[in-house]
Amino acid sequence: MMIFRFGRISQLGFAIAAALLALTVLPQAVAAAQSEPTAPPQPSTQNYVIGPGDTLQVFVWRNPDLTVSVPVRPDGKISIPLVEDIECAGKTPTQLAREVEGRLMKFVTDPIVTVIVSGFIGPYTQQIRIVGEASRPQALPYRANMSLLDAMIAVGGLTQFAAGNRAMLVRGRSPQQTSTRIRIEALLKDGDISANTDLQPGDIIIIPQSFF
Repeated sequence: MMIFRFGRISQLGFAIAAALLALTVLPQAVAAAQSEPTAPPQPSTQNYVIGPGDTLQVFVWRNPDLTVSVPVRPDGKISIPLVEDIECAGKTPTQLAREVEGRLMKFVTDPIVTVIVSGFIGPYTQQIRIVGEASRPQALPYRANMSLLDAMIAVGGLTQFAAGNRAMLVRGRSPQQTSTRIRIEALLKDGDISANTDLQPGDIIIIPQSFF
């Protein structure tokens, strides 16, 4: 009888210890799981939108005479053999290809068209425009994580007459448009990384001329 009672007590003690251990470990495991950082949601990939200044390759299958490489004019249109003044700014290459097919049906049986963007500028809302005393003032296509330093390298830096530390970064449109002083000379000539700043699509960088 004593052995039987001892066995029962041992089993009961083991069960109680296991229950206490579970009550101790389980909250810690739940808290650890809740504290683990979750991966941020990935942004959706948007199709490229054609803009003035882009270079397009319009390929018409089995019609080499109609296959051309053309720039998008400032009015956002292109002209190809047999079809003039095709509006393409603001459209994706796929959308433009379907429109060209529709326009060519008057002249070609079942045309199959592919549009490839070979020179990227993009619409104005997706550009970074640098004007004034940059070595090569121009509009640049915006790319993810683009910074002021990236833009200035692309335009070749400042001219010798630039007042780089009086440059302005213009962002947005009226009435929400803002202007911020930026120190390009400090960034490029002094290596002051604190003068670097992130850019956004549509930003305009204005670099004035020095007074002397």
